Amino acid sequence: MMNKLDAALSFHQNVLRIRGQRQELIAANIANADTPNYKARDLDFSAAMKSAMAGAAPNKEAFNTSKTSAKHLDGIPSGIGGNALFRPIIQGSVDGNTVDMDVERNQFADNAIRYEASINMINGQLKKMLAALQGQ
Repeated sequence: MMNKLDAALSFHQNVLRIRGQRQELIAANIANADTPNYKARDLDFSAAMKSAMAGAAPNKEAFNTSKTSAKHLDGIPSGIGGNALFRPIIQGSVDGNTVDMDVERNQFADNAIRYEASINMINGQLKKMLAALQGQ
Protein backbone atom coordinates (compact mmCIF):
# COMPACT_ATOMS: atom_id res chain seq x y z
CA MET A 1 0.00 0.00 0.00
CA MET A 2 2.74 2.45 0.91
CA ASN A 3 4.60 1.90 -2.38
CA LYS A 4 1.45 2.77 -4.35
CA LEU A 5 0.92 5.87 -2.22
CA ASP A 6 4.54 6.90 -2.73
CA ALA A 7 4.22 6.37 -6.47
CA ALA A 8 0.99 8.38 -6.61
CA LEU A 9 2.53 11.33 -4.82
CA SER A 10 6.15 11.21 -6.03
CA PHE A 11 5.54 13.60 -8.93
CA HIS A 12 4.04 16.21 -6.62
CA GLN A 13 6.79 15.64 -4.06
CA ASN A 14 9.42 16.42 -6.70
CA VAL A 15 7.50 19.46 -7.93
CA LEU A 16 7.25 20.90 -4.41
CA ARG A 17 10.92 20.22 -3.65
CA ILE A 18 12.15 21.89 -6.84
CA ARG A 19 9.69 24.81 -6.54
CA GLY A 20 10.89 25.33 -2.95
CA GLN A 21 14.52 25.34 -4.04
CA ARG A 22 13.71 27.76 -6.85
CA GLN A 23 11.87 30.05 -4.44
CA GLU A 24 14.97 30.13 -2.20
CA LEU A 25 17.16 31.13 -5.14
CA ILE A 26 14.79 33.89 -6.22
CA ALA A 27 14.55 35.15 -2.63
CA ALA A 28 18.37 35.23 -2.47
CA ASN A 29 18.42 37.26 -5.68
CA ILE A 30 15.98 39.77 -4.20
CA ALA A 31 17.94 39.94 -0.94
CA ASN A 32 21.14 40.65 -2.85
CA ALA A 33 19.71 43.24 -5.24
CA ASP A 34 22.14 45.85 -3.90
CA THR A 35 25.18 43.59 -3.48
CA PRO A 36 27.99 44.61 -5.86
CA ASN A 37 28.94 41.92 -8.40
CA TYR A 38 26.10 39.61 -7.28
CA LYS A 39 24.89 37.46 -10.17
CA ALA A 40 21.20 36.53 -10.25
CA ARG A 41 20.60 32.75 -10.29
CA ASP A 42 17.73 30.43 -11.11
CA LEU A 43 16.97 26.75 -11.70
CA ASP A 44 15.86 25.27 -15.00
CA PHE A 45 12.63 23.81 -13.62
CA SER A 46 11.96 21.60 -16.62
CA ALA A 47 15.43 20.05 -16.62
CA ALA A 48 15.34 19.57 -12.84
CA MET A 49 11.97 17.80 -13.07
CA LYS A 50 13.19 15.53 -15.87
CA SER A 51 16.17 14.56 -13.75
CA ALA A 52 14.04 14.01 -10.66
CA MET A 53 11.48 11.90 -12.51
CA ALA A 54 14.24 9.88 -14.17
CA GLY A 55 15.27 8.77 -10.70
CA ALA A 56 18.30 11.00 -10.17
CA ALA A 57 19.30 11.27 -6.55
CA PRO A 58 18.27 14.54 -4.86
CA ASN A 59 21.77 15.93 -4.84
CA LYS A 60 23.78 18.20 -7.04
CA GLU A 61 23.69 15.75 -9.97
CA ALA A 62 19.94 16.37 -10.24
CA PHE A 63 20.62 19.96 -11.21
CA ASN A 64 23.77 19.72 -13.30
CA THR A 65 23.71 22.00 -16.29
CA SER A 66 25.69 22.32 -19.44
CA LYS A 67 26.61 25.37 -21.46
CA THR A 68 25.15 25.72 -24.93
CA SER A 69 27.40 28.66 -25.77
CA ALA A 70 30.95 29.61 -24.85
CA LYS A 71 29.54 32.99 -23.76
CA HIS A 72 27.41 31.44 -20.99
CA LEU A 73 28.64 31.57 -17.41
CA ASP A 74 29.06 28.39 -15.40
CA GLY A 75 26.47 27.48 -12.80
CA ILE A 76 27.56 27.74 -9.18
CA PRO A 77 26.55 25.56 -6.22
CA SER A 78 23.41 27.03 -4.68
CA GLY A 79 23.80 25.35 -1.31
CA ILE A 80 20.28 23.93 -1.58
CA GLY A 81 20.92 20.72 -3.38
CA GLY A 82 22.28 21.59 -6.76
CA ASN A 83 23.82 23.87 -9.28
CA ALA A 84 22.01 27.01 -10.24
CA LEU A 85 22.21 28.75 -13.56
CA PHE A 86 23.05 32.40 -13.82
CA ARG A 87 20.05 34.39 -15.01
CA PRO A 88 20.65 36.16 -18.34
CA ILE A 89 21.60 39.81 -18.00
CA ILE A 90 18.75 42.03 -19.15
CA GLN A 91 20.27 45.35 -18.22
CA GLY A 92 23.80 45.71 -16.90
CA SER A 93 24.70 47.83 -13.91
CA VAL A 94 27.77 49.82 -12.94
CA ASP A 95 28.43 47.70 -9.84
CA GLY A 96 28.22 44.38 -11.76
CA ASN A 97 24.97 43.26 -10.08
CA THR A 98 22.66 41.41 -12.50
CA VAL A 99 19.48 41.34 -10.36
CA ASP A 100 16.50 42.90 -12.14
CA MET A 101 13.88 43.43 -9.43
CA ASP A 102 10.97 43.41 -11.90
CA VAL A 103 12.03 40.00 -13.22
CA GLU A 104 12.67 38.66 -9.71
CA ARG A 105 9.30 39.84 -8.35
CA ASN A 106 7.48 38.32 -11.33
CA GLN A 107 9.36 35.02 -11.04
CA PHE A 108 8.82 34.93 -7.27
CA ALA A 109 5.05 35.45 -7.64
CA ASP A 110 4.77 32.97 -10.55
CA ASN A 111 6.68 30.29 -8.66
CA ALA A 112 4.64 30.88 -5.49
CA ILE A 113 1.36 30.51 -7.40
CA ARG A 114 2.57 27.31 -9.04
CA TYR A 115 3.73 25.97 -5.65
CA GLU A 116 0.29 26.66 -4.18
CA ALA A 117 -1.40 25.05 -7.20
CA SER A 118 0.69 21.92 -6.62
CA ILE A 119 -0.40 21.82 -2.99
CA ASN A 120 -4.04 22.15 -4.08
CA MET A 121 -3.57 19.25 -6.51
CA ILE A 122 -2.09 17.09 -3.76
CA ASN A 123 -5.00 17.97 -1.46
CA GLY A 124 -7.47 17.01 -4.17
CA GLN A 125 -5.69 13.73 -4.82
CA LEU A 126 -5.62 12.89 -1.10
CA LYS A 127 -9.32 13.74 -0.73
CA LYS A 128 -10.15 11.35 -3.58
CA MET A 129 -8.07 8.61 -1.93
CA LEU A 130 -9.75 9.24 1.43
CA ALA A 131 -13.21 9.11 -0.16
CA ALA A 132 -12.30 5.83 -1.87
CA LEU A 133 -11.05 4.35 1.42
CA GLN A 134 -14.19 5.45 3.24
CA GLY A 135 -16.38 4.02 0.49
CA GLN A 136 -18.07 7.28 -0.37
